[in-house]
Amino acid sequence: MKPLTLTILLIALLAPLQLFATPDSTARSAKKPNIVFVLADDLGWRDVGFHGAKFAETPNLDALARDGMIMNQFYSGGPNCAPTRACIMTGMYSPRTQLYTPGGKSKGSVNLMRLLVPARGGDAEHNTLESRNNTIEGAHTCIAEVLKPAGYTTARIGKWHLGPDTQGFDLSTCNGNNGPGSKHYGSITVARTMTDRAVKFIDENKDKPFFLYVAHWDVHGPHRALKEEVDKYKKKSQGWDNATNEKPNPVYAAMITAVDESVGRIRGKLKEIGLDKNTIFIFSSDNGGTPVTTMEPLRGAKGALFEGGIRVSTCVTWPGVIKPGSSCDTPLTSVDLLPTFAEIAGAQLPKNQPVDGRSFLPLLKGKKALDERAIFWHYPLYLTGNGAGKVKPVHGTTEPYWRAVPATVMRKGDWKIFYFYEDKSVELYDVKNDISEKKNLTTEQAERTATMKKELLTWVKNTKAPTPDKLNPKFGRTGEPAPIGKGQKAP
Repeated sequence: MKPLTLTILLIALLAPLQLFATPDSTARSAKKPNIVFVLADDLGWRDVGFHGAKFAETPNLDALARDGMIMNQFYSGGPNCAPTRACIMTGMYSPRTQLYTPGGKSKGSVNLMRLLVPARGGDAEHNTLESRNNTIEGAHTCIAEVLKPAGYTTARIGKWHLGPDTQGFDLSTCNGNNGPGSKHYGSITVARTMTDRAVKFIDENKDKPFFLYVAHWDVHGPHRALKEEVDKYKKKSQGWDNATNEKPNPVYAAMITAVDESVGRIRGKLKEIGLDKNTIFIFSSDNGGTPVTTMEPLRGAKGALFEGGIRVSTCVTWPGVIKPGSSCDTPLTSVDLLPTFAEIAGAQLPKNQPVDGRSFLPLLKGKKALDERAIFWHYPLYLTGNGAGKVKPVHGTTEPYWRAVPATVMRKGDWKIFYFYEDKSVELYDVKNDISEKKNLTTEQAERTATMKKELLTWVKNTKAPTPDKLNPKFGRTGEPAPIGKGQKAP
């Protein structure tokens, strides 16, 4: 048969098949993957079923974990909300964004703070860092500004905590109904109104790639929840045997349910309109839990740089890419999200700022590990604690008072080193074998300690991280409340 005749015959045979390949389905098959990122506020590492929780019920989060990958060693970029959110959005560590805590101030009795924290235009006498009103500078490029040139429509719904600049998001709303600015802590319906808007956004943008960032106000205090959910958990708490050593708090559990239901509704909408198989869906928290829950076996809680303050419940699903029921033990952190999302979207990384994170897309595709690297945290302030949050004593005493004192922390491989500025001391932990950070191995691992300390201090210098180096003249003064141990007093 002649070539021309064969070509005509093939065209005639294949033409009917075009009836089944509509322009819409063809466009969808070639569309870049959608990205959905849901962030809880103050959710403890153990507060989800896929990490062993039994009292609070998280069926939708557990399904997300089963359908994809549990990231066992995912860390928040900071020990509290604002710095972590800045790390997520910019891909940069806290010294570059200069966000360390809401308000930029140390919290606690000033006379118990041995050092003056670095004050750049702030009030050194009251140990305040220069306040940026929880903003990231307009010069910083954020995730939405990275993804939009790659063809993505973007939305952020819920808590922002980074200032008035919407940073390129097409939709910015604090609760699903209003603009970006107001606060909704303790609102018993905000998770639902946010999810209503998220579902609507998906419907409105189903024919083009989108990035949806849903940042819940739950489970941050004040702790309030829908009565029917609270009543359900009150009933469950009766006769609770607490074999899992949880704190059976009905209101807190009901707030977790609000977040869980949001995840279920968003995934349900994606499946309903056929987008679930072309969507990567990731869930995490902005820091560790508070003493209202238990962080055991982790040490510390929100505000601390020990595991309880920065290790966060994280899982991700992406049908056809991530193997269901898989897990990842590679240490990852908030600054890794921007480069990962950029690689997924085929977007260019910012040229106007460093990107401290790296893409973990190879891990999602099944690679067992990435090349070893160090990850960092820096906190130059003081933060008082309560309950399980008290992990550091006032200098010169043995009574725990602080959640955090000025410190830099580095994790590399299985090892985690702390450098404390009050006395330039170090602590070293084998996190893989000592998740509770109970045994300081600086003596047994002197050579490793020295090597890691050098790398940590080099990072501090290279990032121009502010470090305290002057004594606080108010330290040890009487006449102010000094809630340290019985029979003890600050030196």
